[in-house]
Amino acid sequence: MGMMSLSSVMVLVMILLVQVSSTQYKVGDLDSWGIPTDAKVYSKWPKSHSFKIGDSLLFLYPPSEDSMIQVTASNFKSCNTKDPILYMNDGNSLFNLTQNGTFYFTSGHPGHCQKYQKLIVSVGTYSAEADALSPSSSSADADAPSYQNAFGSIPLSQKSSSSSLLFSTVVASLACAVVVVGALM
Repeated sequence: MGMMSLSSVMVLVMILLVQVSSTQYKVGDLDSWGIPTDAKVYSKWPKSHSFKIGDSLLFLYPPSEDSMIQVTASNFKSCNTKDPILYMNDGNSLFNLTQNGTFYFTSGHPGHCQKYQKLIVSVGTYSAEADALSPSSSSADADAPSYQNAFGSIPLSQKSSSSSLLFSTVVASLACAVVVVGALM
C-alpha cells in the first residue's frame, strides 16, 4: 500500500510541476479581442512569445459583439468563417494549447477577419507559414492541413512575472510532497 501511495504522490508532484510552468496569455496583451487599429497587432504579438503545450490563450470580448473561431490555414488566408474547427462566443474564451502545431484564429463576426482581427499561434516550433500569412507579406501558400481542435482543460495557474515566485512555488510543492511521503512511510 505504501508504494501505491508513493506513486500517487509522485504523480501529484508531476501534475503540480506542469501546472506551475504553464502560462495564460491575454491575446494581443490588449483589453479585448477586437478589430485592431494597427493591421499588424495580431501578427506581431505572437512573435514576442514562445508558446508551449500547457499554455492557454484568453480571448476577451463583448459576447454580443464578437466571437472567436479556430479555422484551417486556407480558411484563415481567405477569411472564410464557414465551418470553423471551433466556435466560441462567451466573451471570455480560453483556448488551451494541448499539442504542438500551428493554430489559426479569427473573429466569427462578419467582416472582422478582413479588418485583420486574426491570429496565428505556433506551439513548439517556429512557423515560416505564420510569417507568410501575416498582413505584411505577399504570401504564396499551398493548402495546409487542418489541425485537430486543441481545446482542453483550463490550466490552474497563470503567468507569473517573477521567476523567483515560480521557483518558490515548485519548492513549496516538493516540500509538501516530501511531508506526505514521510507521513506515508
